[in-house]
Amino acid sequence: MLPMQKIDFEKGNGLVPAIVQDAETRVVLMMGYMNQEALEVTERTGLVTFYSRSKERIWTKGEESGNTLRLQGISVDCDRDTLLVQATPAGPVCHTGTDTCWGSSNEDPLAFLRRLETVIADRKAAASADQPGDSYVESLFRKGINKIAQKVGEEAVETVIEAKDANDELFLNESADLLFHLMVLLQAKGYTLKEIVSVLQGRHR
Repeated sequence: MLPMQKIDFEKGNGLVPAIVQDAETRVVLMMGYMNQEALEVTERTGLVTFYSRSKERIWTKGEESGNTLRLQGISVDCDRDTLLVQATPAGPVCHTGTDTCWGSSNEDPLAFLRRLETVIADRKAAASADQPGDSYVESLFRKGINKIAQKVGEEAVETVIEAKDANDELFLNESADLLFHLMVLLQAKGYTLKEIVSVLQGRHR
């Protein structure tokens, strides 16, 4: 919860701009205004709430449409007069029916990799359960690190072979297989793509 004294409501006659960003994709969804009461309601209910300048009242996003914004976090900028609200949208954000108020799509292809990592982690946990399922990923985890590493090697070779040919579809499919099995191997070692990105960022500096 943000300390109210850290937010300069007086500069905007009791209101501060609140920029809403999707907590997962990082896409900017909309901009509204909050007064102290709207901020308090947002933090208390977990649903992003604004002050409507046209209706002159507090309103919770989605109170009529059902397209709410579930609060994930709030931060204040260096001048203490603008809020960055991170939220999870339940449907289109704009009243026109688009994902954002700028008409852009709220999509991040890499966000799928985060969801895939969660699925792989769930399969890893299930593989050690008393009654594991019969999924392919669970079977890899049950066979152990050597089998998973072997699969990564096999997929790497197949990717190299397809890279030397002209069939783009086969190359992309083999590349997808390689990345998938690498993600399984990372989970088996207790890591995720986040650690790989950190290494790449360190090298980039």
